[in-house]
Amino acid sequence: MDGMQVIDWDLAVATGTRLVRPGPQVSREEARHAVTELRRLSRVAEGHVREFTRIATETAPQPATIVDRPGWIRANVEGFRVVLEPLTERMADRKGQTPAVVTAVGSRITGVEVGAVLAFLASRVLGQYELFLPPDPSGRAPVGRLTLVAPNIVHAERELGVDPQDFRLWVCLHEETHRVQFTGVPWLRSYVRDQMTEFLLASDLDLPALLDRLRSAADAVADAVRGGEGNLIDAIQTPGQKEVLDRITAVMTLVEGHGDYVMDAVGPAVVPSVAEIRAKFHHRREGGSRLDRTVRKLLGIELKMKQYAEGSAFVRTVVDRAGMDGFNKVWTSPETLPTQDEIAHPERWIARVLEAPALPAAEITD
Repeated sequence: MDGMQVIDWDLAVATGTRLVRPGPQVSREEARHAVTELRRLSRVAEGHVREFTRIATETAPQPATIVDRPGWIRANVEGFRVVLEPLTERMADRKGQTPAVVTAVGSRITGVEVGAVLAFLASRVLGQYELFLPPDPSGRAPVGRLTLVAPNIVHAERELGVDPQDFRLWVCLHEETHRVQFTGVPWLRSYVRDQMTEFLLASDLDLPALLDRLRSAADAVADAVRGGEGNLIDAIQTPGQKEVLDRITAVMTLVEGHGDYVMDAVGPAVVPSVAEIRAKFHHRREGGSRLDRTVRKLLGIELKMKQYAEGSAFVRTVVDRAGMDGFNKVWTSPETLPTQDEIAHPERWIARVLEAPALPAAEITD
């Protein structure tokens, strides 16, 4: 199995940790204080989020994990491995087809590339709810883990010139919302996982198609550098993947938008300087050097910023019209999740899910 490893993960970690820029200059004391403070604030945020979102979660909250940049890279590589295993197994089944030299070269290159991408992101990500973790020693898959990247949070609050405690609580509100979503909606995590697996398995791995795909990926790179619209995510897709990606995009837009909505709705009551933070942060989210913007575009992160806005507008509209409990019907099952079209037109989701006539029991067939 390992001989057929598609990506050299150790190389990815080594590359990423080598390339990542060190964080801001922080004394030992300041660092220790930031870590303690973030742990405490993630607990505070969680109380606010549970109360406001009205999503009941069975699981006792785990404390947030506080990491530095190399720690974030290692955690993400672990997550990738978990998500990509199905694909690796699928390729192993076809081992007759791929010459060893191709895989040898391929795994080195992709290891370096994955590492470089992670190094780029590792100096920017403030926090993340990690959905996919390797099983613990007992073989149980953990529910997920809330990770906060301390040096990046300290860097951002300094760069923005905002109140550190307010900023930290504000960031925690967004990330804690993800924890509540994924622990309170039991089917959500496996749904996202299945969509990702399906996305990977929908890639046709025969060489000619793959080469074709790489050529269009090269065009996308050239296009993005020129300021065009292309991104790698689109370039390397098959039509079958497009459908799955639409579902993944819709669910991620919903969970990110809900995170932003909660952060902004709860913010004013508990984060005194929320208006200033929000204004400065949104400006920062869109800023960055030309290279930064190009890389973001290639990775489809640019898309993600638009998604945050669309997703939170969807949540706001539905909550305004149907209340929080009406909105929470979104979490009933995969069928009640909004499509991308419904996210753009919330009234269509309301009509389909909230106003749909209840069927008489006899007619329900599965």
